[in-house]
Amino acid sequence: MLDSLRQPLESGVVSVARANAHVTFPARVQLMAAMNPCRCGHLGDPALACARAPKCAADYQAKVSGPLLDRIDLHVEVQPVTAADLVLPPPAEGSAEVAARVAAARAVQSARYAGTPARTNAEADGDALMAVAAPDEAGRTLLAQAAEAMRLSARGYTRVLRTSRTIADLAGAEQVTRIHVAEALSYRRRAPTN
Repeated sequence: MLDSLRQPLESGVVSVARANAHVTFPARVQLMAAMNPCRCGHLGDPALACARAPKCAADYQAKVSGPLLDRIDLHVEVQPVTAADLVLPPPAEGSAEVAARVAAARAVQSARYAGTPARTNAEADGDALMAVAAPDEAGRTLLAQAAEAMRLSARGYTRVLRTSRTIADLAGAEQVTRIHVAEALSYRRRAPTN
């Protein structure tokens, strides 16, 4: 069932075929998904983790296919919130500040892609993407090394470029640099080792 999301996530359209009709609907979405690290959800906690760890986690996480994971740009592991975390002071950058940075980055992207079919970095492809997201020499070297080490597909490579460009936009940087590429790579899920 999950794998049926692959094509809509890639193309931005959903096609429904029935005996007498074939209809296509727009489906450009921002997918946000969450899953536990294992069936019981306590993989990192030795006091609560089940006796089958880490095999339980590998089996559980294998339910999501590699091709579907390849279409998800950001993979972030979130640690459980403890009671001690609840009494900490609020973060230095609040939601309003983050929203302002995002709005500024979106405005930069709107101006960048004015007059083209793309509206954001997520929609840029091919030469248009390379024209705006090509990293500096250090970033290009890091990306090439990581592509081999992490076994990035061509799709994964392109998605790292898009994410790098967006990270640079959020930082207000003109050029995608090694630091932007490194951060984008940190969000990619590593291919499983055999």
